[in-house]
Parts: sequence; structure tokens; C-alpha cells
Amino acid sequence: MAIRHGADALGLVGKMPNGPGPIPDWLIAEIAKTIHPPIATFLLTSNQSSEEIIHHVKRVDTNTVQIVDELTSGTYRDIKVSLPYLKIVQVIHVNDEESIEEAIRISAEVDALLLDSGQPKGSIKTLGGTGNIHDWEISREIVKNVKIPVFLAGGLNALNVRSAIEIVRPFGVDVCSGVRTNGRLDAEKLTAFVNAVHSKS
Repeated sequence: MAIRHGADALGLVGKMPNGPGPIPDWLIAEIAKTIHPPIATFLLTSNQSSEEIIHHVKRVDTNTVQIVDELTSGTYRDIKVSLPYLKIVQVIHVNDEESIEEAIRISAEVDALLLDSGQPKGSIKTLGGTGNIHDWEISREIVKNVKIPVFLAGGLNALNVRSAIEIVRPFGVDVCSGVRTNGRLDAEKLTAFVNAVHSKS
């Protein structure tokens, strides 16, 4: 359904502390096998060590990994050496202006950044799919200050995505809860979202 409505990539959500849409690794692998270029397959992983991330990607065989939490053990280089074909997208949860420095530092080591609205250090850890927006002015500063593609996520829907694009000027946008109804993809919301993305202000 997502591809039919114009998606350029599919996010396949692995095990998470909470949030919508996680599916088992065997199903991620089955879906990834059926998707061909130019559509990208993103594994969303909450693993925080390079070794665990490498093993996770090998189990599911996606062409991109979206690391939704900070890397606390090992390095991005470890992942690149082990899986040279893999594109690495690091999520930055935009909470304050410190996110700008974090994004600039990490941007030298990964292929793209994704700006989201999680609370990885909150009392209840959230790593995406919150339906919450963050400060787009901070996101715009990140886009201006890094040399790699930046995706924008966090509370996007058909009503606000055009404004978000105009303010932030991201490489692309990522949506989860904004195109779901009762936890499932909604064809009408997908159509409205894609139309808004491609509309002219």
C-alpha cells in the first residue's frame, strides 16, 4: 500500500521499548525480499552496539539501517567494514539546541540523519512513533549545518507536512502515526499525506 501511494522507502520496525508497528525479524526479512530498487528498505533498530546492529541487519537483510537510539558500544566504522553495502541513518531526537552539535558531530560518520521527537532519556523511553512534533527551527539549523541528507520525522501529517518542508527544507520526510488509524496504515491518510508533500504552497 505504501509503495502504491508513492513511498520511496519502507521503515520496518524491529523490537522497540514501546511505540507502534514493531514486527518480528522473520517478517522483516520476508518483506525485504519482496522489495526491489529504487525502493529502499530501512530496518529500524533500537540496538545500541555496533555488534548487535550488524547481527540484526544480517538477520533481516535490508539495504539501510535506521539506528533510533545512540550508539554506546563500538563504532559506525565497525558497521561499515562489516556491511559495506549498507546505508546508515542515525536518528537525532531533537529536544534542544544541543541536538545541533550532536548532529554535526555524528554527520561525519553516517550516510544520513533523521530528526525525530523521541525522548530516549525520559522516564518512559520513546524512540519514535510518538505523533509529537519538535522545534522545526532547530531542525532547520541542523539541515543548514551538515553536508549529508537529513530526513524529518515527528508528528507529521497531511495538515502540517507542507509547512514542515518549507521551514526545514529536509532531503525527505518520514511518517508513521500520521498515516495510521487504530494502528494500521490508512489509504486515505496516505493519499492526503503524499498529495500534501508534493503540493506547491
